[in-house]
Amino acid sequence: MNNRLKVLRAERNWSQAELAERLDVSRQAVNAIETGKHDPSLPLAFRIARLFALPIEEIFDDGNG
Repeated sequence: MNNRLKVLRAERNWSQAELAERLDVSRQAVNAIETGKHDPSLPLAFRIARLFALPIEEIFDDGNG
């Protein structure tokens, strides 16, 4: 799944570790999501969307739209 997480994080000058802390996940989890190696769980996707104040669809793209 494609996502804009790295771009959104960079716009705020947050490190992966800072984002991970805000989401209560590991830095490795943030890296895996940013690089597309892992898709977030639905609850985590909602937390990410709330953190960035964006709809999930503006952050994640499953390629079918």
